[in-house]
Amino acid sequence: MKTIWNFIVAKQNILYKSILILSSSLLILYLFPIEGQFKYEFQKGRVWQYPSYYAPFDFSILKSEAEVQEDKVEALRLLKPYLRSDLKIKEEVFTRYQEEFSRFFPSLENPMLFDSVYQFGEQLLHKIYEYGVLPPNYKHQGNSEILLIQENVETPLSIDDLFKSDSFYDSLSLWLRGSNYEDYFDGFNELFFELITPNVSLDSVFYQNAINETLQNISLSRGVVASGELIIAEGEVVDKSHFEILSSLRNEFSMQENEGQSSVWVLIGYSILILLTFSLLLLFLHKYRFSIYENNRKLTFIFFNIVFVVLVTTFLIGYNTVLIFATPLCILPLIIKAFFDARLGLFAHVLMVLLIGFIVPNSFEFVFLQIVAGIVTIQSIDQLYRRANLFISVGQIVLVYLIAYIAFTIVQEGTFLKIDIVTIGLFLLNGLLMLFVQPLIYIYEKLFGLVSDVSLLELSDTNSKLLKELSDQAPGTFNHSLQVANLAEAAANEIGANTLLVRVGALYHDIGKLKHPKFFSENQIAQANPHDALTPKQSAQIILNHVSDGVEIAQKNKLPDRVIDFIKTHHGTTTVYYFYKKQLELNPNDTSIEEFQYPGPRPFSKETAILMMADAIEAASKSLKAPDVNQLEVFIEKIITGKMEEHQFNESDITLAEIETVKKVLLRKLINVYQLRIEYPE
Repeated sequence: MKTIWNFIVAKQNILYKSILILSSSLLILYLFPIEGQFKYEFQKGRVWQYPSYYAPFDFSILKSEAEVQEDKVEALRLLKPYLRSDLKIKEEVFTRYQEEFSRFFPSLENPMLFDSVYQFGEQLLHKIYEYGVLPPNYKHQGNSEILLIQENVETPLSIDDLFKSDSFYDSLSLWLRGSNYEDYFDGFNELFFELITPNVSLDSVFYQNAINETLQNISLSRGVVASGELIIAEGEVVDKSHFEILSSLRNEFSMQENEGQSSVWVLIGYSILILLTFSLLLLFLHKYRFSIYENNRKLTFIFFNIVFVVLVTTFLIGYNTVLIFATPLCILPLIIKAFFDARLGLFAHVLMVLLIGFIVPNSFEFVFLQIVAGIVTIQSIDQLYRRANLFISVGQIVLVYLIAYIAFTIVQEGTFLKIDIVTIGLFLLNGLLMLFVQPLIYIYEKLFGLVSDVSLLELSDTNSKLLKELSDQAPGTFNHSLQVANLAEAAANEIGANTLLVRVGALYHDIGKLKHPKFFSENQIAQANPHDALTPKQSAQIILNHVSDGVEIAQKNKLPDRVIDFIKTHHGTTTVYYFYKKQLELNPNDTSIEEFQYPGPRPFSKETAILMMADAIEAASKSLKAPDVNQLEVFIEKIITGKMEEHQFNESDITLAEIETVKKVLLRKLINVYQLRIEYPE
């Protein structure tokens, strides 16, 4: 048992990475569809590059969404609405007629005349309520032919057969004109105005059921392709007809399994592809970003973001496929770029797009569109902590989306007139959602303990507690750090490195000198040198310890790892040569060079390499007395060449061309410091 536990402890990093890959793969696998997939990729307007393809089985040609929608609109237009007549209201109206008639015709004293006028009014009332009375200002929608329900009897009518209450005056005038009862118009008008009550209304329950039944009966297909029938020949252009047939066949593949294929084999295939994708990410990190590979927290952060984006995208596609255009996938490279670097951001983005490509329609178009957008994202403006830069970057991404979408539409449809305004709006929504990257970066900083440029900007404030302490207790070191920061920032800007990170790293790289500030020459004011009372080994140990002391102080003050890296690497594995030489002179037999070497590690990025060069140049330049331009050039060349001969830059990704650029920048800055003039040839 103890042996197993020791094995687990020894292999915990490998076990954690294995669990991370497996859990991420299982989650994505759970989200993926398990039905069969159509193995051919096709796009409208492109040439069919595969062998001539014949229908593998009988299948229906599906209508497009637009065609189905047109059929729905037409079916609803022809659908007869259901109206219901309330006969109780009709009975109440006739009862009130009997009660109220004499009140409106008091002058009818002759019984025969009274009965005649009464019967005529009753006939009019029967004519009004023959089928029923519609409410005032009734707006009829749909078919003019209706189905009127009276006591569960369904009668087909025209909407014009129903009496409209707001046309009563005109109808009464027409009925009485030329009759023997024309003189009684005012009485009938006042009586019926009070009596007539609408009794016909839309039966929403019946009508909705009829709508649902009609929509369910709409056919989603328009024809059948028989098994063995030629669908498209090799070299043919995929036109609209071919595209619809192939799309129908692809849909059929997703609903039924081919012979010999089962969901288990589909799952196995997907598992292999997903595991391969995540394994490629780990291999990349192991080869090019080993410090991230070794850091499980950072590794978890990267995997979490990829899985989270795939999860959100899968959910949106399941709800409505068109929402893929509004999904801000470029947030992933923006976040990775903010915390790590552009190269890793692009690599993670490409892998994430390839994973989503398995489940989106028109995967070629999707992958092309998203990879191009990802490249623009990585090459867009850095320093996203500046609001203007973020807006510019998002604007560039949206513009690329729109250009690529319009180009695809022209290729597929043969015209730009079929550009979908809704899709354009979704791309704009995509851009708005990408603006949330800044609060998301802040949340990730708190959750994963990472540091972004926003935090670096706060750390660059020289009024911060730690830098104020450095300024008070080691003013010479503080001034040296400021000078190094200026030199390193200028060099980083010239070769496209992270200028803010370099500046912050330079400001804090020597905070370890706070422990013994007087043992460093820049802080010595009096003539007495405290090293005079120590042996070379003791002096060297104090000098060497300022690196480990700096790491300790930085961790105590919760400085981020990205800044601590500069403290660890700014001397690499170089030698404290002055005290090593003294020890050799005193006792060559008791001298080991390892005792006078910094522990390292060596610089492992452009930024840390730049700091090493700027630190060495700035510190050594204090020994120069009234140098000229040529002396400075030789001086810089000698120091940096010495670092290269010691292989200090072998583990960083800085190139020889970039090192030459850094030399020129440092020379130019020192010329300004010493206020020298370049002598031009006559």
